[in-house]
Amino acid sequence: MVEDSDLLARLTRHRLLGTAPREELAWLAAHGVSRRLQPGDVTTHQGQQEEWLYVLFSGHIAIHLDRGAGSRKIIEWRDGDVLGLLPYSRGGSPPGRTEAEQPTEMLAIHRDVFPEMIRECPAVTARLVHTMLDRARHFTSSDLHDEKLVSLGRLAAGLAHELNNPAAAATRSADLLAKGYADAEAAARSLAAARLSEAQLAAIDRVRDLCIAGVASSKPSAMERADGEEALGAWLATHGIDDAIAATLAETGVTSPALDPLAAAIAGGALDAALRWIAAGCLVRSLASDVRTSATRIYDLVAAVKGFTYMDQAPASEDVDIRRGITDTVAVLGAKIRAKAVAVTVNLPSDVARVRGFGGELNQVWANLIDNALDAVPNEGHIDVTAGRELDRVVVHIVDDGPGIPREIQGRIFDPFFTTKEVGQGTGLGLDIVRRLLQRHDGEVEVESRPGRTEFRVRLPVAAPDL
Repeated sequence: MVEDSDLLARLTRHRLLGTAPREELAWLAAHGVSRRLQPGDVTTHQGQQEEWLYVLFSGHIAIHLDRGAGSRKIIEWRDGDVLGLLPYSRGGSPPGRTEAEQPTEMLAIHRDVFPEMIRECPAVTARLVHTMLDRARHFTSSDLHDEKLVSLGRLAAGLAHELNNPAAAATRSADLLAKGYADAEAAARSLAAARLSEAQLAAIDRVRDLCIAGVASSKPSAMERADGEEALGAWLATHGIDDAIAATLAETGVTSPALDPLAAAIAGGALDAALRWIAAGCLVRSLASDVRTSATRIYDLVAAVKGFTYMDQAPASEDVDIRRGITDTVAVLGAKIRAKAVAVTVNLPSDVARVRGFGGELNQVWANLIDNALDAVPNEGHIDVTAGRELDRVVVHIVDDGPGIPREIQGRIFDPFFTTKEVGQGTGLGLDIVRRLLQRHDGEVEVESRPGRTEFRVRLPVAAPDL
């Protein structure tokens, strides 16, 4: 056991507390317990109630936290620091495992003597409160940074999937375009050699126009396409024509009866050349339409990401259109929405008032709340997003039909690091970040939940009109 005089000597050399009045340091020495730790010793586990204040004399202690990507340090202390429970702190347990990294010596003071310490050691208490505030700022900054990284990772994964589909479709269609163009050229040469009359060419044009109209209109269903291909194949075989073009013609919705007038006007090799030319031309147009659709989808996704992140705007407070922000948020979460076949209904009136704030931060609020709702609902579930005005506030309602939040934990869901998800599926920071960001915008969030219906309500002040 270290004598009080030795503890007092070490306290007078302590970087943070050493300049406090000697009688206050003597009080700490008399009411504290000397402790020694070896590397790997844990003072407090995640979720365990913290009972002690630690004055570190030598060594190295860190908090380790696993947010799904392996354990890592989120904060650490060395000789001259103070850690553990601090006076007036509302935090009852550390966010992770508190563990010694090196042989460590420290003075431990139990929370039961805090009331007396506050009364007898005002200078020490003041230093400890400043330490608590610094630590809170560190955690706030670190938590927000980590949650942004986690959100960015989810966003990147979803966008990679979203962009891959139209990009692959555009590439596939572009490759097929070259072959389709070559087939069209070959069929055109055969058709020119047939030396057809004006009436015969007019009959070809009528079928071609039917195909072009079919490409421009909605495509037939898979069942309709299969039935049409079978009927066209039989028709082609009856007229001695290779049925390989049946699938292409069926894509346009052309039926075998529509080909009868053409067969009445043209026969033999000329009919074969005419149908190959029509099919190749329709295929080229269909592929060009697919490329355009894919490119438009990519453009819309990039525009949604730019709107979601405000990447082309300086981070400044401005009048924010929440309709655009929520719409962009739903777009960037599209992959997850489709993966679970969730029906997301966004019903925002066109005249909903703008709010004053940082658009990118508010989009982080919508992303966290909608993403949480997606996690909560079952496959083929429903999420409704609506908005309205209440006096001088805009109120956004996000409602899902998931199992609900148990009443006994509803009061804790906004606490840092609190999560009901499995390790690796949630950081426990999303709703805490929502609360912090809304506080920055003079807003608030509340929840009402029962089995089958959970509603988060976000209230934000209406932007002041321009004078």
